Amino acid sequence: MIYFHTKTTLILSFLLIVFSSASAQQEKNKKASTGAQDRQVWVKALYKISYPVVQNLAKGTLKKNMPLETGPKYGLNLKSVTYLEAVGRTMAGLAPWLALPDDGTEEGKMRKEMRMLLLKGLANAVDPKSPDYLNFRTESQPIVDAAYVAQAFIRAPKALWEPLDKETKVRFVEEFKSLRNRSGAYNNWLLFSGLTEGFLLSIGEQYDPARVQFAVNKIKEWYVGDSWYSDGEKFSMDYYNSYVIHTMLVDLLKILADHKKAAVTDYDQALKRMVRYSEYLERVISPEGTYPAYGRSITYRTAAFQALAQTALMEKLPAHVKPAQVRCGLTKVIHNMFDGNQNFDEKGWLVLGFNGHQPAIADYYTSTGSLYMATLGFLTLGLPANNEFWTAPAAPWTSLKAWTGEEVVKDYKVEY
Repeated sequence: MIYFHTKTTLILSFLLIVFSSASAQQEKNKKASTGAQDRQVWVKALYKISYPVVQNLAKGTLKKNMPLETGPKYGLNLKSVTYLEAVGRTMAGLAPWLALPDDGTEEGKMRKEMRMLLLKGLANAVDPKSPDYLNFRTESQPIVDAAYVAQAFIRAPKALWEPLDKETKVRFVEEFKSLRNRSGAYNNWLLFSGLTEGFLLSIGEQYDPARVQFAVNKIKEWYVGDSWYSDGEKFSMDYYNSYVIHTMLVDLLKILADHKKAAVTDYDQALKRMVRYSEYLERVISPEGTYPAYGRSITYRTAAFQALAQTALMEKLPAHVKPAQVRCGLTKVIHNMFDGNQNFDEKGWLVLGFNGHQPAIADYYTSTGSLYMATLGFLTLGLPANNEFWTAPAAPWTSLKAWTGEEVVKDYKVEY
């Protein structure tokens, strides 16, 4: 019996070593993926998320084919708001990628296809005769999603705004101006009105300086320190600093500074704060490539990383946060979130949930269209494939280094 026990132990030990070695080799292989391979993962996921929205809008079948799923306590006028949500949010995430020049690669062909479909769809979106004419004129929610449309035009003017025909441009301007007869929530919503008006300023149209200045002033007043803004008068622990506040404030102040409507120092300060906030986002990516599902609107999924993605896109990451570690951390998140079909229905539309079909966590304002905020985590695809972000060797992100005993830069608050 003793001999049998010893022999069994040796066999089990040997098997453990074999399995451990195989596991270690698998992990090594995962870490060895190139930036080009990572980029393919990003492109595949973004295309998969976006295609149903863009393709149906181009065909005039978005309202016909998009499912209308809501959470158990949904409280908006669904058919009046969900389609503009889907379009605005999708194009805001796609815009930097679509802004890249055409090329003969497989990715380049996909990108050109997506851009041409979206341009066709945008004409439908503001054509009153189109079955997919989108509602800007009633309800408060369009204030939000018109801003994401405007942000897409700001992010890719040569790809998405300038190619539009004159009539379509005039129609968009009219739709944006029609929003002025409504007001929204007294929180991050101020930036939605401000950014839409800022876009009008950027294209030489009449804009409302009061809406712009009020948004900038209040957001600055709501700064609570160390890169965090309160969402309104009281602080909320969630991802709205990334979903909205940092990125829209930076984009708006850039327009204002360029047109001498704000001091360059205001823009520089907002950018510094976003850069600092991006450090937090990089640090919350766990060694396994997950992140905390806390706060409102977690159904927006990878939009939680918009501020980090935009900071990387602008090539403004802190010196100690290397582009490759951001790429690798976010790639791991994208694998976890979008490799399977748990977040899609049988026709490829996103479903309510965080990582799976979990409608109970949807907020009262969340419907199918709302979910396309997820594209905002992919902004860094706007960097060309030969950029360091995509060419540098794989590197561990901060929490992976911390949990494997590697040196990690200390984290301190900042005063700006």
